[in-house]
Amino acid sequence: MNWQLQDAKNHLSKVVEKALTEGPQTVTRRGKRTAVVLSVEEYDRLTKDKDRPSFIEHLLSGPEWPDDMYEEVNRRSKTPSRPPIDF
Repeated sequence: MNWQLQDAKNHLSKVVEKALTEGPQTVTRRGKRTAVVLSVEEYDRLTKDKDRPSFIEHLLSGPEWPDDMYEEVNRRSKTPSRPPIDF
């Protein structure tokens, strides 16, 4: 449900109760969505994976490359294969 900021301030306990029973409650200011009130259970569910590694960390945690792969990567030219594009 959407709540205008002033209404959310005036009825905070109702906003919190609805967040607990009906799900996240959106607060708007000047017609724009600005905040969401949600239960702590929903918040915990959304943030529980914060210890998950980044995509780069995930890639780097894979199996080690064989020596010939390192050699192939290092053998490649370090200059770009195409000229830069001017916009």
